[in-house]
Amino acid sequence: MKVLIQAIVSFFVFIVDVVYGNRSYARFYMLETIARVPYFSYLSVLHFYETLGYWRKADLLKVHFAETWNELHHLLIMESLGGGRLWIDRFIAQHVAVAYYWVVVPIYMLFPAYAYYLMELIEGHAYHTYDEYLQTNEAELKAQKAPQVAINFYRDGDLYMFDEVQTAPGHEFRRPKVDNLYDVFVNIRDDESEHVKTMVALQKPEARLTFKSPHTVFEVTKVLSSEAEV
Repeated sequence: MKVLIQAIVSFFVFIVDVVYGNRSYARFYMLETIARVPYFSYLSVLHFYETLGYWRKADLLKVHFAETWNELHHLLIMESLGGGRLWIDRFIAQHVAVAYYWVVVPIYMLFPAYAYYLMELIEGHAYHTYDEYLQTNEAELKAQKAPQVAINFYRDGDLYMFDEVQTAPGHEFRRPKVDNLYDVFVNIRDDESEHVKTMVALQKPEARLTFKSPHTVFEVTKVLSSEAEV
């Protein structure tokens, strides 16, 4: 099954690279439109289970919703940079996203670990794509201002949702710089790394019972630290 998933992701990556070539912002717009979709699929299935009284897991719902919120702001950043300017780019991205949603739903219902593995590969590809873009365009990006939507999301707004995608944060959550466009892309790249960590953690056999959201882990850690000091 993993070999099949790897083949599907590799084919998708090849098509995106061929279609978008050097049109980086359009390609990022495509990736971010689609990147949200599996989290929508996970949430739909989890809500379905909860409605039936079959299974409830608030921490998974929190984290997957936070991941959709994170990817939404990546998408808003790409839109602010003109990534979705052309009608054809929006048309392709949105229709692929709808089809992708219905592919992931049955996979998640039948084989949740494989659904998470699929997203691990997608997010891993996104991480390397942004990392390569940063290395190639560092000087140009540092000379440009950060979009306001990025400043609001990473620094000046309510950071609860941003914190909820930071797997295993330990005692402190990440507080990134947003001084220029280079910082913005560093933050997006690092977000993708956090998504990969979460997808890896959720593939463990015991994950459905033991997984805790970053804020839950943080609060438990604070309580244990306070008790140890007493």
